[in-house]
Amino acid sequence: MTVDGGTIATTTLLTDGSTDAVAVPVAPARAGDDALRPLQGTADAAARYGVDLAEIGERARLTGAAGEIYVLQLPRPVGSSVTLPWSGLPPRLMLVGVGSGRPADLRRAGAALARSSRGLRRVVTTLGAEAHQDDSAAATAARAVAEGYLLAAYVPPTAAATPDEGSPSREAAELVLLGRDGMRPAAAVSEGRTAATATWLVRDLATTPSSTKTPAWLADQAKRLATRAGLGVTVRTTRELAAEGFGGILAVGAGSASSPRLVTVSYTPPTTGGRHVVVVGKGITFDTGGISIKPREGMVPMKTDMTGAAVALATVLGAAAAGVTHRVTAVLPLAENHFGGASYRPGDVLTMWGGTTVEIANTDAEGRLVLADALAWADATLDPDVLIDVATLTGAATLGLGKQHAALYSGDADLADALVAAGDASGELAWRMPLVEEYEEAVASQVADLRHVPVDKHIGGGSITAALFLRHFVGTRTWAHLDIAGPARATSDKHEVTEGATGFGARLLLRYLDDLR
Repeated sequence: MTVDGGTIATTTLLTDGSTDAVAVPVAPARAGDDALRPLQGTADAAARYGVDLAEIGERARLTGAAGEIYVLQLPRPVGSSVTLPWSGLPPRLMLVGVGSGRPADLRRAGAALARSSRGLRRVVTTLGAEAHQDDSAAATAARAVAEGYLLAAYVPPTAAATPDEGSPSREAAELVLLGRDGMRPAAAVSEGRTAATATWLVRDLATTPSSTKTPAWLADQAKRLATRAGLGVTVRTTRELAAEGFGGILAVGAGSASSPRLVTVSYTPPTTGGRHVVVVGKGITFDTGGISIKPREGMVPMKTDMTGAAVALATVLGAAAAGVTHRVTAVLPLAENHFGGASYRPGDVLTMWGGTTVEIANTDAEGRLVLADALAWADATLDPDVLIDVATLTGAATLGLGKQHAALYSGDADLADALVAAGDASGELAWRMPLVEEYEEAVASQVADLRHVPVDKHIGGGSITAALFLRHFVGTRTWAHLDIAGPARATSDKHEVTEGATGFGARLLLRYLDDLR
């Protein structure tokens, strides 16, 4: 993906035989007007091709809505004596709706362009270029188009492929953004690529089947990627976990033939003075529910139950690639929640890292146990300024907020506001939920310090009570919990979201780190 200061009227990319399509933006008609609004480059394309694009749009009944697209396949001449106005030009013209031109709309436009241009070599476009007179607006528009294009161009890897955090390029045509001058748009495209790369890595890891993706395998991938990026990495095996008292991680992983791990990946910027942000991600490589076994249908998507860990890993790798000015540490508690002779049971009492005892009421609420161990350890040993956990934690969050918003919990208003703002800017939306103090009774136990899920169903608010449980393990840290159970998975492609594992969370956290002062 490149930026080019030329225009459709002047660029040689349309005549050198390397470009397969030209895409130009259209917007909805203004009030009182019947026609689509042509934007930057649309008139130039109409003139250069000798085609009335306004009439084409009217015949196709285009509205200019964000993500709407119409591909005009231009015919070749019959016979050597016929010369058509578009002879020697790319044989496809695409009209792409950009809606209001907001970043979210341009992201959708970029995504539509990616899906319509798969298999092509190069596409030249002026999407978002109408903001070219304002350098900041041009950068924002270029990043939005780039992110949408790269995210929608994603194709899941084959089962034998090795997940990678390299440049997203599978089956995607090279995209050239015309009408942009200066360093800021080029830098913005690079930032968009970094963000999309992080999302691609999360999708790759979450899509990998659990027959391959054991805790040991995922730890090896984290070590490989972190080492290649020059980051510090530590992997704790069962021996270290037992010696150091990680009772939650060990209990959850006890029923599986694949033993658990705890991975720490750390990035330190070259300059000092920033803050230390620790991201803890739930890493359940497969979740049967344990003794409290799930129904068959509930198990089908459970290879993606380690998405939180993948988000944490992608965040620290993305922070290093972007050169953020803050220290970032990813903590990945990894286990497979299976069942067997050594499985933990409802009614058991576990001793977590740091000594807190927890009564077990449902072994299918295992995510909060591995998170509790990792959060308590991070609080006591890593000295974070900001502690964030991210997890596909509760079905209750999905029931309350659907598939487009993460449930956000924090007792710190500034942190919550910053994460909501980062979600709005990145397109990965979060909704702040209440930490209802009256619901604390749900995690009270008569035989231990805490009970990890409520037994009495009159309280409800399952996502809230899970957050209240986790809060007991973060000390006095500035902390936030992101429950991404809803938006982490999708049943179909829609705009920049892809079917299956969506990669939700990495772009939100990278935008938060970029904005953090």
